[in-house]
Amino acid sequence: MKRAILILAGILQAFLLFAQTAQPVPAEPLPPPKPPITNLLDAFKHGHFHGSFRTFLMATDNARQLSDYHAWAAGGNLHYSSAPWHGFNFGLGGGFNFNLASSDLGAKDSITGAINRYEIGLFDVQDPNNRNNLDRMEELWIRYQWKNARITVGKQSLQTPFVNYQDGRMRPTAESGVWAEINALKNTKIETGFLWKISPRSTVEWFGIGESIGLYPKGLNPDGTGSGYPENLESMGIGLLGITRQWGKHTKVQVWDQYVDNIFNTAFVQADHTLALKNKHNWLFGLQMTHQDALAHGGNEEASKTYFQKGGQSNAFSAQTGWQHGPWQALAAYTRVTADGRFLSPREWGREPFYTFMSRERIEGSGDSHSITGRVNWQSENKKLRLEAAYGHFYLPDVKNAALNKYAFPAYQQLNLDVRYAFGGMFEGLRMQFLYVWKGRLGEVYDSERYVINRVEMSHYNLIFNYIY
Repeated sequence: MKRAILILAGILQAFLLFAQTAQPVPAEPLPPPKPPITNLLDAFKHGHFHGSFRTFLMATDNARQLSDYHAWAAGGNLHYSSAPWHGFNFGLGGGFNFNLASSDLGAKDSITGAINRYEIGLFDVQDPNNRNNLDRMEELWIRYQWKNARITVGKQSLQTPFVNYQDGRMRPTAESGVWAEINALKNTKIETGFLWKISPRSTVEWFGIGESIGLYPKGLNPDGTGSGYPENLESMGIGLLGITRQWGKHTKVQVWDQYVDNIFNTAFVQADHTLALKNKHNWLFGLQMTHQDALAHGGNEEASKTYFQKGGQSNAFSAQTGWQHGPWQALAAYTRVTADGRFLSPREWGREPFYTFMSRERIEGSGDSHSITGRVNWQSENKKLRLEAAYGHFYLPDVKNAALNKYAFPAYQQLNLDVRYAFGGMFEGLRMQFLYVWKGRLGEVYDSERYVINRVEMSHYNLIFNYIY
């Protein structure tokens, strides 16, 4: 593991030194204006290509004699969108990915029987031995735009509180459905749509809504038995409605409802306010409220095979306050999931929106939990270098309380150090990120290493290079 750390540090230092010595190249002259689009052929000829290449090194150092892991992935994506013609335009795109080197991601730990958790996310969670067949069609859509509104039908990538990119691996989550954005009202944005298929990050296939739930670790039923919902849920799709309103210069409110046919409904409200102080100092405030209800039988009439227990509900509250001045920002946040039930949101669909969220962990699956975090952000004047340090305590129910702790996760503390740098000059478009994560144990594990491996008493390293064009 020391060798893996030295390799990551060496690559990071080499790129930063090279960036410091690179000389900027003269800017190219602007291209001539494009001719008007008079027919469908012109629309395709004058379309736009964009994409990226990414290389990702990841390593996990678990406690004591538990298994350690490493992986090196490389890949890219290419997307095309036509020029608009009579309000219509068309887009398609996809990505590819390769496992350049890794430990055996399909092997079970000899002590606990646990499988790899983090590194497999760079490739295919359904097939740990898949090293090359990792390509995926991610976009295939047609869009119509008029005045202050547009509607898109087909494969696309959305960013909502509970269905989102969660782009922390090699490829983001993508969705198939119909999506509308309306900006006809002043300072108000309305987003709504219906989704019938999802391709979660770390997968290469497209899945119906019901079958997409359970591709990641399934956890436990409230009675402590293994969850039986994978491949046993029925749902026609996801209905989403979001309204975002800007009140003056300093207040923004958003309201969302996510209706998952035959399974559950989630209502979410968030309000953020900035209070301007003297000398360009700002005080920040934020409040979130989330309420969930089961629909019908929660996905399956058999309690052992359902996702959301019949008649179940959950409630969560999250708050944030902080200070901002120039390049500095300091934030403190708190999230409470009440004892009414476990907060459930398929991890295959996106990351949770709470203010206390920290990369590489979630509180999804918990009830009667408390989360407290603090973070400090700084970025350079030219905005090329960004630093963030975050620390949190996450108090979850006892690991044996399956009714309120779906994944039998002990209470823990977490430290994240995040460094991001945007290169310039001859390397314009290249982005670097280094993320270090440490997690320590706070809760009881009853001398069982299966509550420890890939969860607590561990360090986790990420080095990512993105070239965006």
